[in-house]
Amino acid sequence: MFIPHLTQAIHANSLAKMRVGAWDHSLISYRKELCVEKIWLKSYPQGVPAEINPDVYQSIPEFFETSCKMYGNDPAFYNLGQTLTYSQIEQYTRDFAAYLQQELKLKKGERVAIMLPNTLQYPIAMYGALRAGLIVVNVNPLYTADELVHQLNDAGASTLVVIANFAATVQAALPEIPALKNVIITNMGDMLKPLKGVIVDFVLKYVYKKIPSWSIPGAIAFKETLSKGRKHMFQPVPLVNQDIAFLQYTGGTTGIAKGAILTHRNLLANIEQAHAWFSTLLVKEKESVVTALPLYHIFSLTANCLYFAKIGGLNILITNPRDIPGMIKELAKFQFTAITGVNTLFNALMKNPGFASLDFSRMHLALGGGMAVQRIVAEKWQGITKAPLLEAYGLTETSPCVTINPANLTGFNGTIGLPVSSTDVCILDAEYRELPIGQAGELAVKGPQVMKGYWNKPEETAKAFTPDGWLLTGDIATIDEQGFLRLLERKKDMILVSGFNVYPNEIEDVLARLKGVHEVAVVAVPDESSGEVPKAFIVKDDPQLTDEDVVKYARAHLTPYKIPKYIEFVKDLPKTNVGKILRRALRDASGA
Repeated sequence: MFIPHLTQAIHANSLAKMRVGAWDHSLISYRKELCVEKIWLKSYPQGVPAEINPDVYQSIPEFFETSCKMYGNDPAFYNLGQTLTYSQIEQYTRDFAAYLQQELKLKKGERVAIMLPNTLQYPIAMYGALRAGLIVVNVNPLYTADELVHQLNDAGASTLVVIANFAATVQAALPEIPALKNVIITNMGDMLKPLKGVIVDFVLKYVYKKIPSWSIPGAIAFKETLSKGRKHMFQPVPLVNQDIAFLQYTGGTTGIAKGAILTHRNLLANIEQAHAWFSTLLVKEKESVVTALPLYHIFSLTANCLYFAKIGGLNILITNPRDIPGMIKELAKFQFTAITGVNTLFNALMKNPGFASLDFSRMHLALGGGMAVQRIVAEKWQGITKAPLLEAYGLTETSPCVTINPANLTGFNGTIGLPVSSTDVCILDAEYRELPIGQAGELAVKGPQVMKGYWNKPEETAKAFTPDGWLLTGDIATIDEQGFLRLLERKKDMILVSGFNVYPNEIEDVLARLKGVHEVAVVAVPDESSGEVPKAFIVKDDPQLTDEDVVKYARAHLTPYKIPKYIEFVKDLPKTNVGKILRRALRDASGA
């Protein structure tokens, strides 16, 4: 738990006890009084409502089918030269759902795992499983066999859809996943035009050697599910909005991954919140969003795959965003209007000389989340594209969006924005008391997008919430008089230097401005005299950059105790598949 002042350290043991039962009920009424005034509402742009209706639809299938009827002939998803309309996606998802029902005999509430990159198969499998009344378990395709065993056993998945590139991982894991009865294998080219699909699969297997040999008895071909499913009658499944839609597993960077229980209402609420926020900016049937973050990640799942169906938009699916030249080549085919991403993706795009030559004439929304957006990156982005890079904040546990900067923002402001409609926030101290404006504490959240809890983990669920229902985010933040929130750090990443709180994000933001720095990450390392000190890991653009250059620059821009005591130049920084820097891996490498 975050300790705002060193003197509060004595409360740590009592806090742990409070989380498992003991609770001062006077704090509930205390916070109710303080949280009545939603100071952020006065900063809402004109037309953004204070509240949304999370019950417009009873289920994601109802929402999806409505959009497909409304936007039938409009393009819905593009990938590798192939575009599917809303009508086509509706038919394919109906076929896939019918196969799951009639051939595999799956019943409402069974779990279907999807282990796919950004291909046309992902929305077909995802929407199809939901239409069949099933619960979707998103899986990172880069998981090892051990990680796959943990997640699928924890979720109790009976069916898995996986791209052939990673079928060998599934083969290795299968003996330890007794509940997994059905494995559906798809090739990268399955949904492309026939000739191109054959070429893509041949090149991947025999030229780039990206498809290791595999053998899974009884494996089902994805194309077969569609052809057989089309011959069956699809039976709509009665769903209510409190039914579970996704078991969305946290990244596992802080320990063993947990499955956040997200209901249909959670996701539908976040879609409505996004629509309330951007309805004056985005136009129905006119938008095309660059979807480079993987769809199995909650940010891209909700902000791109789900929300853009609300407005009849096109998702431009980028299968391999690490191939920056290839991504830029794809983007050159479009006058895209929106893009979502993380700081490292935006930075990598701008480092490529081809990026500035893209057509940004129609782009009016760039949304950054998943990790802190650095000022230097946001300012360079706006300089090139002429569109501000809006920072947002969310969690897997909140479907994900909690705050977004206003759509009418003219430039980077260093905040994570305002709470979206129907969302309450407060800043709490170590004893769950609300802190005054401007004081740092743990950000807590309430709203219709907040998860029900963690799958099969009642103790972890209890730790995640205060007894009066506030989700504890684990993030240190402040709120100002206008209601804007500033994210300082994850609790676990804060550095305590001789009793002073030091936030790695702040140091990283400063050092990223130094010419010659490509990327930077800062972590805490032990120190005999100060307890902890900052250490900076830097990827260089300029081979002439030295430790002395970095320290000199830091001295000019940072308080002395914030200056990194250690600097290590590295070839690259460890990242999640989404591009978020793994500070834990850096701490482990430093023996911290």
